Parts: sequence; C-alpha cells; structure tokens
Amino acid sequence: MRILFVGDVVGSPGRQIVQDRLADVVSQRQVDLVIANGENAASGFGITPRLADELLGMGIDVLTGGNHSWDRKEIHEYMPHQPRLLRPGNFPEGTPGSGTFTGNTKNGVKYAVLNLQGRVFLAPIDDPFRKADAELAKLPADVDIILVDLHAETTSEKIAMGWYLDGRVTAVVGTHTHVTTADERVLPQGTAYITDVGMTGPHGGVIGMDREAIIKRFLDGLPARFEVASGDVQMNCVLIETDDAGERNTAGRLRARSIERLRLRID
Repeated sequence: MRILFVGDVVGSPGRQIVQDRLADVVSQRQVDLVIANGENAASGFGITPRLADELLGMGIDVLTGGNHSWDRKEIHEYMPHQPRLLRPGNFPEGTPGSGTFTGNTKNGVKYAVLNLQGRVFLAPIDDPFRKADAELAKLPADVDIILVDLHAETTSEKIAMGWYLDGRVTAVVGTHTHVTTADERVLPQGTAYITDVGMTGPHGGVIGMDREAIIKRFLDGLPARFEVASGDVQMNCVLIETDDAGERNTAGRLRARSIERLRLRID
C-alpha cells in the first residue's frame, strides 16, 4: 500500500499545482490513497465548500484541517455533510464536522484518517493525546491503515505524539508550519513519522503569503492585509509505503516500511 500525504494547500497556486501534478504522481508511484491538508486553500485562510469539492474532485480522498478550518463561515454548514473534509477532532464536543474518517481504498483496504490539533501556542482546546486514545479505541478491528495529521506549532509536541502513537498507527505526519522538515523516518514499532510535511503553494513569499506585507508587519507592528504570494510554486508531500507482508504492529495495523519526501514544481 502506498499513501500520499500532500502538505498544506495554500491559495490558488497550491490548488493549481495539485491539479497539474497530482494525477501523474498517483499514476507513476502507484498511489493507493491520497490525503491532503486543505485548511489554507481559500486565499490562504480557510476552505469553502466549492474549493473542498474541487480538491476532492482532483483525486484527493480525504482533506484534513487545522486552526484555520473555520475561517470561512459557509463551511460550518457544509462540513457535517461532507465526511471526507475533516477538522481537528479535539475541538470541543458539538463543533460541526468530525476529526476521523474511515473508508476503503479502491482495492478494498480499510483505512482511517485522524486529524488532531496541538495546544502549544495555539487555542487551548481538548488534549490531542487523550483524544487520539479515544478515537483509536472506537475504530473497527478490521481497519488496516491509520494515518494521523497533527496540526501543531511546535516540533516538540509533534515529536512527542509520534512516539506516543508508535506501534498503534501506520503514520503520524505534522502540518501547520509550512516548512518541510528533514526528519522523516520509521519509528521502532513501525510508525512512519515526519515533523512537518511542508507547504503546497508559492514559496516566493513567507509561508505562502506575500513577503512585502509580512516584512512590513515585522517592521512596524501594524495590522496588514495578507495576500497569497507568487513564485516558486511547489507541491511538498510524503509517500508512505506499508509492509503488507510483514508482522502487524501491536494494534493489529499495517506497519510502515518507508517514508519518502517528494517535492514537485510546476514546469
């Protein structure tokens, strides 16, 4: 099994490179499951129903979210009706939508995607570690693959989650900082891990936004309107391959055999 996770899709440049490059990657690398973080798809802040439908129509099986999931008010009514659009599961009870999706790949392999948000330097929502325990306990025994997207600010919180879930899930991938880390590895109990997958969008600015406005904000401290940047459009993702013939992990799920960073650019 090969799972492709696409890093945070930012604005129209991010959506365009997914449109241009995703199908080729899926075909060439024989990908079975595609997951992407889409919380910055709408001009860098949030996602709309139209854009969620657009990204899912490009071949993405599940979209995850984060602290910007709620930036567009029209998504509040849409999310409960589209189970493949997730928001962090440790938002308080009663928040629209869900943080977990369970489905089947085209070749019949049952998988689950769990979306969580960190609490360090972000909103003090429910504990993501205990929420992970609770959600994993609810999953059917026949789920073969579990991928966790931890949308968090600090490397320490993400690394801690990787170790906490090692041997219980197939992969833990970090999102949110928009900067790819070089620490991809398979942990001792078979869980693939990377602190941050990085960003899918324009790298000619500052984490996807126009650099002039950001620099001005640092210089004068005044409020500024941020626009999506342009230039050096990249699709940063990781390809996770499972060890289908090997021993299952302690939770009975498929172990990861490898995790590989991919970086694509628009020609």
